[in-house]
Amino acid sequence: MHNHNNGLKTALLLGALFALLLVLGALIASGTGNSMFIWLFALIGLGTTAYGYWNSDKIALRSMQAYPVTEAEHPAYYRIVRDLSMTAQKPMPRLYVSPTLAPNAFATGRNPENAAVCCTEGIMQLLDERELRGVLGHELMHVYNRDILTSSVAAAVAGVITSVAQFMMFFGGGGDRRNVNPIAMIALALLAPLAAALIQMAVSRTREYDADEDGAQLTNDPLALASALRKLELGVQRAPLPDDQKLVNTSHLMIANPFLGGAKKLFATHPPMADRIARLEKMAGRPLGW
Repeated sequence: MHNHNNGLKTALLLGALFALLLVLGALIASGTGNSMFIWLFALIGLGTTAYGYWNSDKIALRSMQAYPVTEAEHPAYYRIVRDLSMTAQKPMPRLYVSPTLAPNAFATGRNPENAAVCCTEGIMQLLDERELRGVLGHELMHVYNRDILTSSVAAAVAGVITSVAQFMMFFGGGGDRRNVNPIAMIALALLAPLAAALIQMAVSRTREYDADEDGAQLTNDPLALASALRKLELGVQRAPLPDDQKLVNTSHLMIANPFLGGAKKLFATHPPMADRIARLEKMAGRPLGW
């Protein structure tokens, strides 16, 4: 299915995160004489990741106040997802709707057997059925590509890096600092969390490009998703999500960046819409197929 290098890029980016963590761990070990702290932070990160990964669907759906819907209530929604799931030969996910006019959609769940797809009321009103099919193809591919696992690992490692950097800032690594360059320690403590956030953002953007391409192959209609993305860009400008931390934590799952301006746009987990649309339009000029 894949004819791109985004899988390799994701592996390299995750490798960069782990390398940064190892550098911090080595610096703390050289300052304290042991590596106890890096293992402690790693265990905390592992526990947090396991909980978030196992409960990813519940956390995301709760943050958007989503409710389950029946086929009688949303026949087109069910028809599209059932058809795409059958085409992909994967289980059909549970379907939800979020009661907000902010147009968006997301998929979540630890695996295809425990997945959920959620559309907002706003996106249901904004898109026609062909465009909605393009969006749902994109969201299903996040589940089928197991992107929740990838994003969970990236978030966990980035969180551990931030915790280690904060430890270095407040406690200076502790122990005997004769073998530690203080300038290097301060620089790493300040720059490591920023680097981790940027790498995590790059992982998310790479997965979005993957889901665009694979979703377009699943639907065999890249221009439908391109049209939907154009409408979503304007729709989000008219009706962004409120600045709530629970929604911020869920925003990386959504097909369009749900916020406007400021740092949220600068550090957005989504690629620019113009780039995504251009890639899809280029796809329309070459043979497709699942």
